[in-house]
Parts: sequence; structure tokens; C-alpha cells
Amino acid sequence: MNELILELSEINPREFFGHHNVNIELIKKYYPQLKLVARGNKIKVFGDDERLEEFEVRFEMLTDHFSKFNSIDENAIERILTSQSKADYEAPVSSGAVLVHGIGGRLIKAQTANQRKLVELMNTNDMVFAIGPAGTGKTYTGVALAVQALKNKQVRRIILTRPAVEAGENLGFLPGDLREKLDPYMQPLYDALRDMIAPEKLESYIEKGTIQIAPLAFMRGRTLDNAFVILDEAQNTTHPQMKMFLTRMGKNAKFMITGDPGQVDLPKRAISGLKEALLVLKDIKGIGMIYLDDKDVIRHRLVKKVISAYKAIENQD
Repeated sequence: MNELILELSEINPREFFGHHNVNIELIKKYYPQLKLVARGNKIKVFGDDERLEEFEVRFEMLTDHFSKFNSIDENAIERILTSQSKADYEAPVSSGAVLVHGIGGRLIKAQTANQRKLVELMNTNDMVFAIGPAGTGKTYTGVALAVQALKNKQVRRIILTRPAVEAGENLGFLPGDLREKLDPYMQPLYDALRDMIAPEKLESYIEKGTIQIAPLAFMRGRTLDNAFVILDEAQNTTHPQMKMFLTRMGKNAKFMITGDPGQVDLPKRAISGLKEALLVLKDIKGIGMIYLDDKDVIRHRLVKKVISAYKAIENQD
């Protein structure tokens, strides 16, 4: 049995190892053939040469991540240790920069490799499709990019929209006028904005129309110039709706389309406009497409397991 000694330099061992060495214990689960002993700022690893060589490479990836983001958690550790290669995990350093200084000094940035690739795609394309399951940060990253563009005066307004298709519920039976019926449905968009813009400022933006949140039907007939536009839950668009939306694009506009093809709430025989668009537009220059997966899930760890469980039974159909 051979020995490898790894030393943490310019990294706080307590923060890297986690409370009660929780991060080290998680790492051990991915390398059951190795024996890991963490003391002070050093880790001693015992095992065969091939395993030790692989562990050294992965450990360097873990420390690189910590150095860039000043933190590491269960999701990051899993992404790094299960990625096929370093290239699969890494994204350009520039895309990991702070997107927005949120409420309470919170630094909002892309947290996973695919989220950072999404940032890069938006920097190099005017239209981007971000596809992936719940919790992968598609909408949140998109809203952060929109707020960044507004604050940097790259656009004059933000437009956030969703197709008004109920997920097993009927909006018609809800009390109130149209806005009161729709506001709860648009809540995820409001939630993201509230993390990034002070309440008074956000209310002012909405009153002035600088930020508009509306159902997709309200986009018909408009030309969206000088705007960062996000179509959320795009899997619930029909062919006419998707075509209508994409052709609203005006001068100096950025369009982001997000959705999860696995969560279509349309009638059974209806074709998802998102699925169709991904096929029709995949070869057009200037349109970027990024596919996020369960490795990008940044919600509670159980969300990832829920997604995997449902994926297993859905694949049996």
C-alpha cells in the first residue's frame, strides 16, 4: 500500500474539510478503496498507485473550485468527483464572476459548470435555449443575467414571460382579477428578482415598465427592442406560441428560453413548441443551446434523488 500526502495551501482547512469533516467523509464514500486521514492542513491517502494518481487529480479540482468560489458543498463535490474529465467540469473563469450583488451583499454567480457555460453562451449569442430539470438554476441564472444587463445599461428593460398553462390546476377558479390570478403563477420570477433588487427599486421598475412580468399571450403583436427577454417554462408552449415569441425579437435584444421537456403540461396530443424548436433551430448560427442535468441541481440534495427516481420509471414507459 502506497502513501500520498496532499497539503492545503492558502485554503482554510476547517472550511474545506467542513463542519465535523463532513466534506472529507463524503469524499471517502467516492473512494472506498482508499484510506484518507485528514489532520491540520494535510491529507494522507493510502492505496494503490493508480487510485492515488486519480485521487490527486480530483483533489486538485476540488481545491481549484474552493479557491475560485471560497466554498465547497455536497453538490460541488459530487459534480467534480463524478465528471468524466476536468474539461467536462470546468468552464471559462470569466463566466464564474459575480453576476449581480444581491440583497444583503449576497454575491450571485453561476455555481456549476453548465451554469457557467450558460453565462458564456449568453455572452456570445443573442438567443439561448437552456434546457434541464427542476432545480438546475436555469431561470435564476437567466434572471441574474437580465438584471446584470439592465444595471450595466446594456438593455433598457427586462421582460419575463411564461405560457399560462396550469400544472394540473385551473386558474379560472382562483379569486381576483387577471393580475391577481396570474401573479402566483409568475411567483418564481418574482422570487428571483427579490433576491437581486431592493423591494422599493423593484416596485419602481415594475410600475415604470422597466421590468415586465406577463403571460406569453401578452407578447403577441409586440416588437421587443433593447430588452433582455426570458421565456420560462417553454415546454408548455405550442408550435404557434413558440413561433410567435421567437419572432418578437427586436434590435439589441437578448432572448433566453428555458424549459424542461420532461415536464410538459400540455394536452396529451399537443406537440411542445420547445421540443420542436430545439430540432428546427439547432444548426442556426447565433442561437446557443445548453443542456443542464441533475449534476447542476442546487436545491436540497433530495431533489436530485427525486429526479433520478422519476427518470427511472419514465424511461420504462
